[in-house]
Amino acid sequence: MAARKTTKKPNVSAEELKHYYREMLLIRRFEEKAGQLYGMGLIGGFCHLYIGQEAVVVGLEAAADEGDKRVTSYRDHGHMLACGMDPKGVMAELTGREGGYSRGKGGSMHMFSKEKHFYGGHGIVAAQVPIGAGLAFSDKYRGNDRVTFAYFGDGAANQGQVYETYNMAELWDLPVVFVIENNQYAMGTSVKRSTKSPSLWERGAAYGIPGEEVDGMDVLAVKAAGEKAVAHCRDGKGPYILEVKTYRYRGHSMSDPAKYRTREEVQKMREERDPIEGVKQMLLTGKHASEDDLKTIDKEIKDIVNEAAEFSKESPEPDVSELWTDILAEEVPQEASA
Repeated sequence: MAARKTTKKPNVSAEELKHYYREMLLIRRFEEKAGQLYGMGLIGGFCHLYIGQEAVVVGLEAAADEGDKRVTSYRDHGHMLACGMDPKGVMAELTGREGGYSRGKGGSMHMFSKEKHFYGGHGIVAAQVPIGAGLAFSDKYRGNDRVTFAYFGDGAANQGQVYETYNMAELWDLPVVFVIENNQYAMGTSVKRSTKSPSLWERGAAYGIPGEEVDGMDVLAVKAAGEKAVAHCRDGKGPYILEVKTYRYRGHSMSDPAKYRTREEVQKMREERDPIEGVKQMLLTGKHASEDDLKTIDKEIKDIVNEAAEFSKESPEPDVSELWTDILAEEVPQEASA
């Protein structure tokens, strides 16, 4: 199967461009602040930053409708913010405080929001992929037209459970978009060294699943591909695979010095392919916004992030009784189960 790429970009208004700029900038500034708090010892455990990959989730959220679901791996802060979760609750969970989305028990990897249809944050590589198929199955069972976005990385793409899920999803025509966020280095090994087939999306051909490769550093290209994939799923045609070629600027986690690539490589990507800078230039050259307009947006975003950071530090530690909540479902009264 020949490789295909989405090249058509949607027509967007000035307000839409500003929205994408704002959403990507929120993720960037939030992650930068999270990195600072980690360095200060206020965030413990693992912390995987999304810096550089912002166009992926912002572009796909632009293609989603209310009620659509999303599930991802441990590099999840950007997904939470893009689907509308409160930065205060996300940051407070990172610092392990009561005001966090999991009341301080989940940390960076395990946050959920039923209200925003965000189902994690999963620390086990590729474990979220079959969960995504399960979410899609629930919607098909209910007979609605909702779609699930199941995100995973190039490293997870070599896990066997991914292909078991592909098989079931195509067999049952599940409305799930499998999103491979190919940032090219997995946990620290280049995809060129770890994976024989260069096009990860093409592996779906063995199960009859269509897909394509997308420029993940271009938010408009991601949006266009996302709309195509979502339409395929909503039409009852089964799953779709998007391999979104992106690039993370930081290491796999905060503890990764990223010595497997050169500083020059990262700097070149920042200077030539940065997704936020790309939209900024579209806004300026198209005269949709002035430098002062963008500075105002930047200040607003910094204020939001600083407020979230202060909240995350001031929110109290969770009470010890919190250890016993969210463990088992509440017991159903006998008369209700009869």
